[in-house]
Amino acid sequence: GNQVTDVGAQALADALRVHTALVELTLSDNEITDAGAQALADTLRVHSTLARLNLVGNQVTDVGAQALADTLRVNTTLKRLWLAGNQVTDAGAQALADALRVNTTLEELTLSLNEITDAG
Repeated sequence: GNQVTDVGAQALADALRVHTALVELTLSDNEITDAGAQALADTLRVHSTLARLNLVGNQVTDVGAQALADTLRVNTTLKRLWLAGNQVTDAGAQALADALRVNTTLEELTLSLNEITDAG
């Protein structure tokens, strides 16, 4: 990975609002926290082509997972969301699961190597 932080994630989120051809964004093994996840989630509410978002190995917690879950309720293009190796707990996993009751386009969600128990 690089050392992309929330500032970089926000810049990328802003760029995505006008660059509508990108279909995959890989930001694995960086330093993105909930603020960066929130910025990306906000953009995905309006971005119409991104199909794959890779946030593996960052510092996203339940707050970021909830933001992404809220986006999944309205986004119709994202097919793969990778969140393995973050700090998501049962609450974040439950928020994502609830969003999947509404979302019909997401095909793959990875949450391995988080802090999720059987309850999540």
